[in-house]
Amino acid sequence: MAATRSCLSRLCCLRRELTHAFSRPRYRLLHTQVILRGSSTHRYSGANQIKLRHIRGISTSPAFCGSVVPFKLSDIGEGIREVNIKEWFVSVGDSVNQFDSICEVQSDKASVTITSRYDGVIKKIYHEVDDIALVGQPLVDIELEDGSEESSLEVDQSDVEASSEQARKEVKGHKVLATPAVRRLSMENNINLSEITGSGKDGRILKEDILAFLDGKQIPAGQAVSAPPQPPSPPPTYVSTPAAISQPTPTAVSQDRTERIHGIRKAMVKTMSAALNIPHFGYCDEIDMTSLVNLRVQIKSVAQERGIKFSYMPVFLKAASLALLRYPVLNAWVDEKCENITYKASHNLGIAMDTPNGLTVPVVKNVQTLSVFEIASELNRLVDLGLSGKLGTEDLTGATFSLSNIGSLGGTYAKPVILPPSVAIGAIGKIQVLPRFDAQDNVTKAHIMQVSWSADHRVIDGATMCRFSNLWKMYLENPASMILDLK
Repeated sequence: MAATRSCLSRLCCLRRELTHAFSRPRYRLLHTQVILRGSSTHRYSGANQIKLRHIRGISTSPAFCGSVVPFKLSDIGEGIREVNIKEWFVSVGDSVNQFDSICEVQSDKASVTITSRYDGVIKKIYHEVDDIALVGQPLVDIELEDGSEESSLEVDQSDVEASSEQARKEVKGHKVLATPAVRRLSMENNINLSEITGSGKDGRILKEDILAFLDGKQIPAGQAVSAPPQPPSPPPTYVSTPAAISQPTPTAVSQDRTERIHGIRKAMVKTMSAALNIPHFGYCDEIDMTSLVNLRVQIKSVAQERGIKFSYMPVFLKAASLALLRYPVLNAWVDEKCENITYKASHNLGIAMDTPNGLTVPVVKNVQTLSVFEIASELNRLVDLGLSGKLGTEDLTGATFSLSNIGSLGGTYAKPVILPPSVAIGAIGKIQVLPRFDAQDNVTKAHIMQVSWSADHRVIDGATMCRFSNLWKMYLENPASMILDLK
């Protein structure tokens, strides 16, 4: 401890010497970063001290007003090492402020918007749209403006990954939505985010909210202001758009072309290669959807009044969740060597979705706690994000069981591929009007749908998959029976 204090004292002297050396009018030392190997780190800025943990190396990084600094692609977690540039929001010569959007990138897991850490002017752009950018390599060069800081800390990998997961951090029993840049600003000003009311979408806290709080213009969360009651707003208008199957434009290929596999397709390569090691067990059945078809006709108008497009998928997911309560082994994960099985408490159900970027599997979280209407609302949100290519990592991770609605495009039976580390998946075919015999042996019109299941035969036996399918089938053929098991 004494040695550490002595070293800190010498480094403080070094800082004073550096400040004096660069005290000419054209330069100003913004901050000096002092890093001690194997100990805590202090970054000194005037009388303020910010303490970080688990920082390695020894370095000093002075930043000067008017200097050009490279803005590098930071580690965005999930083991991602490269991204595809989807769109640039800036051009050379544009002025940017901290937290302004620089570009949008597509990893093999999600779409991410990169924001600036500096105030300055864009001097150089290193990549074109559709280029591959590597983590740790420059995206743009920024000429710093007066008062801008360069904060290039050498942080442990565990700290970087932890910071990238704070977009939905829980504080005092509720979720606080904020980007890592906003959290950094609040930390530097010693502000508790739970005390701020966010003005962004879904209550997300923005940079402006932090600045307003510092200026005393925002009332802390929890201190309600009395206001005259407002009349209830009318329900949102629902506009029905017919589903259309887009056909690709015929293109004559004059010569061979080689493209690098990246983005969503690269994620498919990784997932499907891992799935090859799973012994798949298949089971198929058909379901009489007549009762559910009639029920949907009755409640469709109610859903439209609430601004929700109601399909069969919310009912499929809720029925699957109720059946998983009876057969929890199907809502489980296994490790890579199949030595341990983890029974998942949450029913996070993935839905295979065809998007302009390729096949993605967004996840409806905690289906066991949601009503059918709430599931429909969440599905609408995920579909809108998927079609616009805006699905985030939070929307695409954590699936414990999956369904693929291949019938929306056509086809009846399929052989779905399990998405590791899950142990089961189902593929739903299209609904067909077919002749069937009723209880009195009369030929009647029935709405028939096929379903195909795949299960990991290392941990799931055929009887379990069959019983689960029968229970799921019963819920769909008799929708009123679901009421008995709803909580």
